[in-house]
Amino acid sequence: MEQVKLGNPAVVGLAGFGMTTFLLQLHNLGWMGIGPVLWIGLFYGGLAQFIAGFLEFKVGNNFGFSAFVSYGAFWIALAGFLVFGTSPELVKAYPLLKLTGPEVGYFLLAWTIYTFIMFIASMKHNGALAIVFLTLLLGFAGLTVKELAGNEFIGTLAAWDLLLCAASAWYLMAHVIFADVGINLPVGKAWL
Repeated sequence: MEQVKLGNPAVVGLAGFGMTTFLLQLHNLGWMGIGPVLWIGLFYGGLAQFIAGFLEFKVGNNFGFSAFVSYGAFWIALAGFLVFGTSPELVKAYPLLKLTGPEVGYFLLAWTIYTFIMFIASMKHNGALAIVFLTLLLGFAGLTVKELAGNEFIGTLAAWDLLLCAASAWYLMAHVIFADVGINLPVGKAWL
């Protein structure tokens, strides 16, 4: 029986992650509003990445399963936080939804811890993936400091770092897509 070649769900997961991260950092740097970030966070960084994670589960890739489902859920939760936690009408009607700096900071701290675990595992794959997770780890740490300590300068550094993270995710996505047509982008050896 002829075996059917399946697509690699990582291309959608990495693309959704990279694009949503890129647009959020443009917002964090003050270059665009939050509206496009919310929509892409719900549908591309959120839903599409979430689905890619479950497809990684189907092919037995626990790393991709955990990463894409978790970060897809992150984007959906962040969009929900921003829509429901900052709307004056919703907060007035449902005061429990109100977001403050500390809540966002602790939310980001939890993601920093998760990302640290994923960074360790990424170092066993290849250098490009390790760079994605190193820059993501530094970005989450910086945004956590920004929210908990009110340090805007660290937040700006984190935004620039996360732009590098987005570019790294897109590079890794391009590596997978280009490999199908015989173009081999280097990804480097595993760090561990």
